[in-house]
Amino acid sequence: QVQLVESGGGLVQPGGSLRLSCAVSGSTLDDYAIGWFRQAPGKEREGVSCFDPSDGSTYYLDSVKGRFTLSRDNAKNTVYLEMNILKPEDTAVYYCAADPRGLAFMFPVGGALYWGQGTQVTVSS
Repeated sequence: QVQLVESGGGLVQPGGSLRLSCAVSGSTLDDYAIGWFRQAPGKEREGVSCFDPSDGSTYYLDSVKGRFTLSRDNAKNTVYLEMNILKPEDTAVYYCAADPRGLAFMFPVGGALYWGQGTQVTVSS
């Protein structure tokens, strides 16, 4: 089975940048729809960005469009989330997720089969 391990979270000031990494093992990236979700305290988990290998499309949560960028390095089996112009409302635990059934099963609702352990992102002065 596939395993996902996130890293790169931390404390940043508003307007700052951060890059999250998701190391994937057990499969090639092209075998799964893969992306990022986040969950703030007391709130439901929401989809942030996801790549659909079936058509090559990348989708983003409206509030992060233009600020966040999803990318991947197939040679390293790693998916990245570049986060720029961070805002306090971006504070949450960020999770990497994957699903061999396709993007429709996991985005924007967090119904993916496989999940990482999460990495905390805190945006504050």
